Amino acid sequence: MGNGASHQPAVQAQLSVRNGRAAVAFYQAAFGATEVFRFGEEEVVAQLAVGDAMFWVEDESPAHGNFSPETVGGATARMLLIVGDPTAVVARAVALGAAEISPVGEEHGWLLGRIDDPFGHRWEIAKPLVAWPPA
Repeated sequence: MGNGASHQPAVQAQLSVRNGRAAVAFYQAAFGATEVFRFGEEEVVAQLAVGDAMFWVEDESPAHGNFSPETVGGATARMLLIVGDPTAVVARAVALGAAEISPVGEEHGWLLGRIDDPFGHRWEIAKPLVAWPPA
């Protein structure tokens, strides 16, 4: 295995988008994501990290069954991003072009807000307010 392979989470989401370069820039600016790996000139495939979580961003490829939410008319999954200050992260994401779906508020033991990023993916930005999982 290559360098860092032992630190790879066993499950990583892969987000298909229409504009990979812009999506990578958005996730870096809005969520503080760092780029772990990237390849491709015309079509981008990039691995990003936020804290100890990793996810991939790639330009959609309908020929390979990879469709963006813009193509299918909505996201088929939601992403949960756990942060120290959900209010600040939601505000930053909205300032960078995300749409606020629900404002940050208390819900089921979490402080949580929802956004759709500019590429159609739904994110829940949250932090637990109680020891998690609850007893």
